[in-house]
Amino acid sequence: MSALLTVSHVNKTFPRIGRRGAGMAALARLLFAKPTFDGFQALKDIDFSVNKGESLALVGENGAGKSTLLKIIAGVLQPSRGSVVRIGNVGALLELGAGFHPEYTGRENLKLAAALQGLSGRAFDAKLDEIIAFADIGEHIDSPIKTYSSGMIVRLGFALVTAMKPDLLITDEVLAVGDESFQNKCITWMERYLDEGGTLLLVSHSLYHVKKLTQRAVWLDHGAQRMLGSSHDVAIAYQAFHEEKQSAAKVAALALDETMLGQYAVTQLHIDHANDDGLTAHGVAKARDGRRPQIGVGIVRADGTPVFGTTTEIDRFQLRQTAPGRFEFSITFSDWRLLPGGYKLKAHAMDPEGMRVYDTVEREFMVSGVTRELGFSRLPHQWR
Repeated sequence: MSALLTVSHVNKTFPRIGRRGAGMAALARLLFAKPTFDGFQALKDIDFSVNKGESLALVGENGAGKSTLLKIIAGVLQPSRGSVVRIGNVGALLELGAGFHPEYTGRENLKLAAALQGLSGRAFDAKLDEIIAFADIGEHIDSPIKTYSSGMIVRLGFALVTAMKPDLLITDEVLAVGDESFQNKCITWMERYLDEGGTLLLVSHSLYHVKKLTQRAVWLDHGAQRMLGSSHDVAIAYQAFHEEKQSAAKVAALALDETMLGQYAVTQLHIDHANDDGLTAHGVAKARDGRRPQIGVGIVRADGTPVFGTTTEIDRFQLRQTAPGRFEFSITFSDWRLLPGGYKLKAHAMDPEGMRVYDTVEREFMVSGVTRELGFSRLPHQWR
């Protein structure tokens, strides 16, 4: 299988210009084409490839180097060391408004951006109505871009990409901007684009979208390539990393100042296992006054739509006390018949009367499978 994109041992160092004389030194290095070694290293030995028809995600915390890497791949930046080889035409949706002139209207910007990518004249005119319909911004298409919201700018940029159908599509957090209906439209288009042999490089903080749209993933951590593998494996590792980080932060905050977490708090929540048949989770709650709290547990879809909820008070269950002010609980859902998709398990720390919520912790999980059924759960039924 041929690689459309090859990233070979890419490093990127930005010169430090905060101290005296550093700016002139950086300019001299640029003029004489000397590599920059003294500065902030944003990327360290990044190495992977993306084959034709493949979809790959970049995940990582803010500041991990994802946007810098995308700019190098798109040709906006040059690497300090290493190389990037691209084959075919590339469509990149990076920073909001990039490539658009704020004084021009949406229609004028579409014509200009399309021409820069080789689509002009009658070919552009034939696709203009299709582009405008996908963007769905109404009469604003003839208003200056500077009057657009961030969501409208993304709509315009993505609509142009749908008409161009590049060999390689690069998107940076496109699905994090805009309303839910447009996000769903983008996802549907991306799935069709991939089914037709397109190649996708996606940056997203949503592990649901990473698992849904991509086959492999790269995890960047402080500019280094921490993990490369299947999207499922990388997403699980990345999620576990964040759960441990959040748990440690809560424990540290509780140790320093318990008032930061309120009277009652969920300090730990781990999904022991989740599959098509059910889920088991274990948690720890703390109470500053030593009284036994109530715990609420809910399951929602990835978009926040409620599926089910209950509390220890409703089920008349008492938490097990393991130390002064420390209570443990576990809950098992079995034979739940949930349809495939992304979900969240939410745990709420409540007062002993079950009247007020003091803390909420959530964990993502996936229900795998392939179906065309609708809704949230599979109900036993029989046709006659």
